[in-house]
Amino acid sequence: MRKTPLVLLAILAAVATACSNGDSGPAPSKAATPAATTVSAAPATTTAKGDCGADYLAKLTLREKLGQLLTVGVTGADDATNVVRNSQVGGIFVGGWTDKSLLADGLIKQVASAAKVSLMVTIDEEGGRVSRVKDLIGPAPSARVTAQTMTAEQFHDATVTRGRALKDLGVTVDFAPDVDVSSQPDDSVIGDRSFSDDPAVVTEFADAYIRAMNEIGVGTVMKHFPGHGSGSGDSHTGAVRTPPLTQLQSVDLVPFRNLVDSGAAVMVGHLDVPGLTTSDVPASISPQAMALLRDGTGYGASPFQGPIFTDDLGGMAAITSRMSIEDAVEAALVAGADNALWITTDAVPRVLDRLEQAVSSGRLPADRVDASVLRMARFKGALPSC
Repeated sequence: MRKTPLVLLAILAAVATACSNGDSGPAPSKAATPAATTVSAAPATTTAKGDCGADYLAKLTLREKLGQLLTVGVTGADDATNVVRNSQVGGIFVGGWTDKSLLADGLIKQVASAAKVSLMVTIDEEGGRVSRVKDLIGPAPSARVTAQTMTAEQFHDATVTRGRALKDLGVTVDFAPDVDVSSQPDDSVIGDRSFSDDPAVVTEFADAYIRAMNEIGVGTVMKHFPGHGSGSGDSHTGAVRTPPLTQLQSVDLVPFRNLVDSGAAVMVGHLDVPGLTTSDVPASISPQAMALLRDGTGYGASPFQGPIFTDDLGGMAAITSRMSIEDAVEAALVAGADNALWITTDAVPRVLDRLEQAVSSGRLPADRVDASVLRMARFKGALPSC
């Protein structure tokens, strides 16, 4: 992967002129029972009650706080245990390449025991062609087929059953639902991962999914803000340009606007958005995109109080063709993301070295780090009384 100094200069210039509100106070999940791998999907408020936030932060060194803002893909139990024990990452990601004995044989408990604070165990189990554990819990139809063949309440009930199966395996967060609004062909990058080309239908079915997962205590993450459904291509293979922000307002942004208070987190995509992002700075590392979501005023929504995740920063050419993983993670967190996602563990020490330098230099304010750590803790159900 190569660095692109012009991109970095553009990011720094954007940070200097745009407020991401990433240092706004974290807020509260509804009451949940704390556990090493239990996530509360309820929304959070902006201030911690009492000293529980301070007590939580006091458990962690600066490097460990920064680790809490990372979610990384793992190959199996040993890889996961090592990265959790040595770097105290906030989450691990189970992908198609992961040895499924990590979940099937209950080895996730071994991994969680290496964490000083609650660990997220994440997956992107959408159904259809994006399904990591269908061999363990059975297949599910794609979002598009679901919306064509079920009512929203039938989908809710089916999701409760499937969500419980995920939770029984040890999964605590699912990077779903996909709330992109799309009429693309089924096999395109979004395609049948979208419930519909009608924002109202997408909202209805995504709401059913989120409600079901909230009920059983598995976190959800809406994606890909501000909307990938009409993008010019596939961010896995290169840069993607969306329609202008003015056009996204009436279609792509509608489900996010409708569901901003649902308790789901939000994943920001690697999307170049005319009228929003600086040239050559995709939304996942853009202060303007983070501010749009966090403030809400730019698209008529309530301020978003939950965690902001990036899409994969290490395996998608929309990022990797522009910058290294160290550059990308720093840029994302400086822009206002709470959690940087990528799919391997080997770069974690280098990323943490870079992030410590960013805090030391003031590029990444320490209070912003603390706010993100607490926001993630509430999403994980680790601060139920705050």
